[in-house]
Amino acid sequence: MATTPDYIAYVLELIRLDDRLTTHRMFGEYALYVDSKVVAFACDNSLFIKYVDGTAGLTGGLPSGQAYPGSKPYAIGDELLDDPKRLRSLLLATADALPMPKPKRPRKARAGWR
Repeated sequence: MATTPDYIAYVLELIRLDDRLTTHRMFGEYALYVDSKVVAFACDNSLFIKYVDGTAGLTGGLPSGQAYPGSKPYAIGDELLDDPKRLRSLLLATADALPMPKPKRPRKARAGWR
């Protein structure tokens, strides 16, 4: 089951980070970005938050699971939907602990494409 747009709209409204929090749809699921850094995934209408150094105190007690088969473990943040302040703090701390993404190189034009 893919994540619904209504679920994503609810999460975005709940977290209230305005333009700092964006999403990108991928394969029916969503990546959540804070300040251009991937901090979480929404898969099957569940929220999976990246584990990073420095956020153990905020992810303590959260269950762990895979966002999709074969993925590394993530903190499952569904219960934090009832505590938006803690969820917002966790996502901001996760973004702060992650490095800035590397700039993407421009694509080369393929032969035969106009």
